[in-house]
Amino acid sequence: MIRAFTLAAGLTFAGQAGLAACADQEGVCETASGGYHIELPEADNPPLVVFLHGYGGSATGTLKNRSMVEPLLARGYAVMAPEGSERNGRQSWNFFPGWEGRDETAFLTEAVQDASDRFGVDADRVVLGGFSAGAFMVYYLACAAPDTFSAYVPVSGGFWRPHPESCEGPVRMFHTHGWTDNVVPLEGRILGGGRFHQGDIFAGLEIWRVANECVDTKPSGFSTTGQFMRRRWSGCAEGGMLEFALFPGGHSVPKGWADIMVDWYEGLPGG
Repeated sequence: MIRAFTLAAGLTFAGQAGLAACADQEGVCETASGGYHIELPEADNPPLVVFLHGYGGSATGTLKNRSMVEPLLARGYAVMAPEGSERNGRQSWNFFPGWEGRDETAFLTEAVQDASDRFGVDADRVVLGGFSAGAFMVYYLACAAPDTFSAYVPVSGGFWRPHPESCEGPVRMFHTHGWTDNVVPLEGRILGGGRFHQGDIFAGLEIWRVANECVDTKPSGFSTTGQFMRRRWSGCAEGGMLEFALFPGGHSVPKGWADIMVDWYEGLPGG
């Protein structure tokens, strides 16, 4: 049986045996800076996947993606879905340097500590993932403070132009992207009548290789897992690992992602 916390009353998902409030609260686990929903496996002190929704999304929307959530729970991982902050009347993330708004790194750190205190998740084994705008947030947080979480697993998102001149490192990152994504294309795109420009995903990978002190731009290995075509850069700075996986679809979290991500994470030193 899966223990489900903080889902709004009356919301039911296939495969869940029950519904419970967040401790003594209904609906959402609240912290000083925001809120989150969480589902826990039966295991004590489980590792945690924190997954950030896209622009205009929600935490409950993240947990409705059962093809992502249920495999994570089955592998013994807790799944946290934080609520974004308001941007232009919709929920998103304050990811771009210099924007005014919530300190998202502080909020996410606070949320993880709250979940550790309330539910016993392992605060030392936290993977930060996100989709689209959530992946933008993952990129910028990992760039500025890579030691905040143990690994980073963005899906369909990267940097915006101008790209950062450099990032802190080393970083452990598994980036997944759709070959036919036309919302966040691999080459980026112009938004807001020219006010914003999504970055080039391959340029972002170069920034991570530099942060990881990789001596060569050439991948150290290639593999294929189902629909995922993968390339990795290892043997760089101690503690760093970079892998990029392409799948043939568009702007989505693809089926099968949860399992290959966990396999990658558990294959890392200390994973």
